[in-house]
Amino acid sequence: MKDINDMPGHLVRRLQQIAVAVFHAQVESTGFDLTPVQYAALVRVRTHPGIDQATLAGLIAYDRTTIAGVVDRLVQKGFLSREISGTDRRARVLRMTETGEAALERITPAVETAQELILSGLDEVETVEFMRLLRKATEAANDFSRAPLRQVSSDPREET
Repeated sequence: MKDINDMPGHLVRRLQQIAVAVFHAQVESTGFDLTPVQYAALVRVRTHPGIDQATLAGLIAYDRTTIAGVVDRLVQKGFLSREISGTDRRARVLRMTETGEAALERITPAVETAQELILSGLDEVETVEFMRLLRKATEAANDFSRAPLRQVSSDPREET
């Protein structure tokens, strides 16, 4: 039997624990209470203004049934606005507010510091290689996820 410390799943889970702890410590130092998923949602809404909640879930590889709670909290904090879609009355479109833009500007340097701390045990060459391998492994296993990452094209007929 393999030692648990030689199992990628165990090590990935441990790195996730570390990543979340470091993220929270850095972001809290800026005076904000934000989760990694909330941060990812803000970043994607900023780059895709007017997207609906289901599309947002796909863009951050988050469960479609629980994305509403994430969005609810960001709306309550005043970071996002949610409106009925002009093309589909069942859908809600999301946009950053001025408060959300300002918060993202203040938080992003702390998030970048967190990313550096997470991989602080690696040198520059190792970091580049680790990130390449992490992307490769994640992309290869994407379809095994209950919430796979989805890409959004400029033409909605081409969404995957």
